[in-house]
Amino acid sequence: MQILVTGGAGFIGSNFIRHLLATEPACRIVNLDKLTYAGNLENLADVERDPRYRFIKGSICDAPLVDGLLNDRFDAVINFAAESHVDRSIQDARTFAETNVLGTQTILEACRRHRVPRMMQVSTDEVYGSLGPSGRFTEASPLHPNSPYAASKAAADLLVAAYFHTYGLPVIITRSSNNYGPYQFPEKIIPLFITNALTGEPLPLYGDGLHVRDWLHVQDHCEALALILRNGMTGEIYNIGGNCERANIDVARLILSALGKPDALIAHVKDRLGHDRRYALDTSKVERALGWKPRIPFETGLKETVCWYEGHVTWWTRIKEGSEPLPQHRGMTCPQH
Repeated sequence: MQILVTGGAGFIGSNFIRHLLATEPACRIVNLDKLTYAGNLENLADVERDPRYRFIKGSICDAPLVDGLLNDRFDAVINFAAESHVDRSIQDARTFAETNVLGTQTILEACRRHRVPRMMQVSTDEVYGSLGPSGRFTEASPLHPNSPYAASKAAADLLVAAYFHTYGLPVIITRSSNNYGPYQFPEKIIPLFITNALTGEPLPLYGDGLHVRDWLHVQDHCEALALILRNGMTGEIYNIGGNCERANIDVARLILSALGKPDALIAHVKDRLGHDRRYALDTSKVERALGWKPRIPFETGLKETVCWYEGHVTWWTRIKEGSEPLPQHRGMTCPQH
């Protein structure tokens, strides 16, 4: 099986490539990534010499490049490439529309022209909007995105569905809850809080800290994606969640406890504009249809993640020193979720 992975130098994409190479001996993977600030080839340094893996630098918005790549016969295209940081989308929505919407359409059109047997769009629970204190989003829940990032991902999902219904393109959409684990860019809440705690810096917590997220270890996510790639039904949407809701303030406290740091490092900051209160996914469809369930308990996965960042100080220090903070947060970088 030959697979084109877009955005494979990012957090989830790099973990997925590593997972496929470890579990699918016959697969060959081409990784197309623009290497924006969040793309990092160090994430795949351990597989860069694998003869089954090839990296190509480029943008999914570059139609001639994407079309040319698909002249080779691919069995599947999996689109991870996206601008994904909510705060950055509030500052510059245009970039998100260009990459997440137009880039996805470029991929879809190339897949249609070359009759690619399967295209998977990796999306997010944020397209559903914000939940009240009870209930969970199903695949049939209406889309109600509240940030420019979420709106751009919802628009991309609608384009993917339109290419299925209009052209018969064999597509699948997956929507996952918040991921965490190794190689996550340290502007997202868990790696930001871990790395700040390790250096004795404040943990900037939005508002009252009671915003609730459903946490999914990236390895569980990758296992679900690989299963859906093999056995998922064309034209379907699959929610992938961890069934593990935690308030942000509780996540901060767990991280500080794991590192032996005081809760006094938590610093409440002004809430994000339009901040969604709660996300939660109903994952019964993928569990029932494909037999997938998350394996890694949150407390176990979080402790392992803390240990990973403790053991990879050079990796995240270099990233944090070279990353440009958001204009309104200079001196204190705030998390995505």
